[in-house]
Amino acid sequence: MEDKVKAKVENSLSVLLVSDLEKSMKYYEDALGCEVNEHWAVRDNFGLGFKLIQAKDIEDVRPNKGSWNTYAYVKTHTELEALYLELKTNGAIIASEPKVSEQDWGSWKDFSVRDLDGYVIGFGSGNKND
Repeated sequence: MEDKVKAKVENSLSVLLVSDLEKSMKYYEDALGCEVNEHWAVRDNFGLGFKLIQAKDIEDVRPNKGSWNTYAYVKTHTELEALYLELKTNGAIIASEPKVSEQDWGSWKDFSVRDLDGYVIGFGSGNKND
């Protein structure tokens, strides 16, 4: 059987329909530290990325209920704490404060922020060490 070459996916984006594109773009830039243009809102070289689209109707803006819309991995607990402090200082809406949960394999620490339309972005790390 012939070995197939598997193409590599470099990154992915969450597509979010927003109620006010200009306000959302400003929030993602100022509060979340994203580089924002007419196509994307990204940070850390597409480590976190969004495609923000103006909703035609407010009913089209539908954040997940009781869950995240996006979840991003951060390498260490130290970096996660630094990110939390950065976002909080920049005015991000904190949905949940950092918390640690113990697992069989170690500890997981996470927190989340909410955008202006209620979309929740979670950040987590399973590595205590730097």
